[in-house]
Amino acid sequence: MGIGEKIKTARLQAGLTQEQVAEALKVSRQTVSNWENEKTYPDILRVIELSDLYTVSLDYLLKGNSPSCEYLNYLSDSTNTVKSKNRWTLALMMTVYMMIWATAVIVFWFFTNGSDAMGYSLVYLWVLLPVATISLSLWMGCSFAWNKYCWLFPLFLGTMYMLAEYATFSLANMIAFRRYNSPHWSMIFIGTFISLLGLLAGFLFQKLKRQHNI
Repeated sequence: MGIGEKIKTARLQAGLTQEQVAEALKVSRQTVSNWENEKTYPDILRVIELSDLYTVSLDYLLKGNSPSCEYLNYLSDSTNTVKSKNRWTLALMMTVYMMIWATAVIVFWFFTNGSDAMGYSLVYLWVLLPVATISLSLWMGCSFAWNKYCWLFPLFLGTMYMLAEYATFSLANMIAFRRYNSPHWSMIFIGTFISLLGLLAGFLFQKLKRQHNI
């Protein structure tokens, strides 16, 4: 028995119409019909919702007496596709972030002079880079599950934030006064904090989106 037939059987046993199921899950009736006819498949979150709605076990819907190989292959392919897409998007966004970082440093040294360099560095450190950091972190929080490695991402952006200050304003100060200044390590905490805000906001948004089926 395929998952479509199981979904249909469970719905009939629960005494629900396709319209009622569609309304409960906030999808179209045609979508429910397509699931039951296996023209399309529900994702794993929808299967969990169907399990709760029909009061049947996930084991019954996903396995039953034998694994539903076709659907399990669909889930595997879908998961791999999403992961691959997320990795490519992350690589693209990281590239854009690094381009913003490098461009801002180049502009500081080659397209500003002493009178406006300080003002530029303040705009760069407190507006441009924080916006880029929180935007990238927000997307990261929306797209990737948290795991033991998630903390490396804010630490990386925090380090880049510290290096941005060191490669612009601090380095200019050292050249002007001909003395060495150690990096401002506190900048790492500022950049990390900004990144964590974006990461947490993205994670909470994705969680609320799933709960309310936005």
